Amino acid sequence: MQKLMILLQQYGLLILFGNVLLEQLGLPIPAVPVLVVAGALAAIGKLFWLECLAVALFACLISDFIWYSAGRRYGSRILKVLCRISISPDYCVSQTEDTFNRWGPKSMIVAKFVPGFSTIAPPMAGAMGTSRERFLAYALSGGLLWTGTFMGLGAIFHDSIDDILHFLSTMGVTALAVIAAIFGLIVGVKFYERRRFYKALRMARITVRELKDLIDDGHEPLIVDARSLTAQQMEPAIPGALLYNREAPGDVFLDISRDRPIIVYCSCPNEATAAVVAKQLIGHGFREVRPLIGGLDAWNDMHADGLVAEQPLEAAAG
Repeated sequence: MQKLMILLQQYGLLILFGNVLLEQLGLPIPAVPVLVVAGALAAIGKLFWLECLAVALFACLISDFIWYSAGRRYGSRILKVLCRISISPDYCVSQTEDTFNRWGPKSMIVAKFVPGFSTIAPPMAGAMGTSRERFLAYALSGGLLWTGTFMGLGAIFHDSIDDILHFLSTMGVTALAVIAAIFGLIVGVKFYERRRFYKALRMARITVRELKDLIDDGHEPLIVDARSLTAQQMEPAIPGALLYNREAPGDVFLDISRDRPIIVYCSCPNEATAAVVAKQLIGHGFREVRPLIGGLDAWNDMHADGLVAEQPLEAAAG
């Protein structure tokens, strides 16, 4: 850590820029310690406050604009990429999608303080059609608040930070090993939780071809769209599907036979959200519930090949 102080004094602006940029792009490289130390060095006159703030903010804007442009160009596909590389044991980005949809682009003002949401918010803004001017205004505000907060903390507590850094420097390699071990433990716990989450969702699934055969044979499966409200707005549902998050499921499923085949789909890797909803329906007594392998993407691919009907069935047909 003492070496960090020396490096920041010699190459402060370059290190600060690179660290913040890489962290904001999604790499597991924490930028907060560098911001705090930069603020402490600025407080004692070894760095220039405004220069540090401007450089960190510029790095934030570059990263945000890259993700925004990717979301604007590729839409929901870029969100699936982020979901696939995430180590969080959640249902991909469905919750953050709805958080963004609830608060709109202004949620970017505090997004950087929320783990997971900070990377999702910029591509969401692009995918949801937020104007470039409005996006930049909120991105600038959020970046300024985030960088200013942690640099400000470094300036306020610079005496204490200096003591801590001095203590760590006396520990030498041991300090680096402890820090690396803590970081590795956090990543390991997250990875374990993700594996346990997906293991709990193991169940029989159905392919699009099998679903097509089920429809052609007259079994009238109930197709359930388990995507988030935001995802449903961004991309049309399978024709005739029940929009699970828009209806009152308890009321709708009261009239459905417990023996009727139910196919649940989403648009996230490993059919995570679909499997969660399928487990819930099985818990309510439905006997034949399966997630659709590949979700909406697989259905659309089959539809593009002309292998599925335009209107398969009515969602809540007896």
